[in-house]
Amino acid sequence: MSEKKDKKEPYPVINTLECKECERCILACRKGVLKISSSLNERGYHYVEYTGEGCTGCGDCYYTCPEPLAIEVHIPKRSKDKKKKKNEEENEWQHSSLKETQPL
Repeated sequence: MSEKKDKKEPYPVINTLECKECERCILACRKGVLKISSSLNERGYHYVEYTGEGCTGCGDCYYTCPEPLAIEVHIPKRSKDKKKKKNEEENEWQHSSLKETQPL
């Protein structure tokens, strides 16, 4: 399988042994972040590789692949700190908006 990295953005994970070089995932990818490797897998196919960045997590590659175990899309969970910070920013904005719209 492709190396699993600690990423904050979505990314595909390709099971190189299951990939049969059909290229459907490459054609389906709107961002063009998949390519055929120059190496062969154990079954003699050039497998798909992720270029390293740009995946949106749409899942088109996953849904078009005829091999059920060949590709997955990992979408990392947002950290609680980021969620908390976003909620605080939204609450701050809501409170400031309310203060500005209240009559004197």
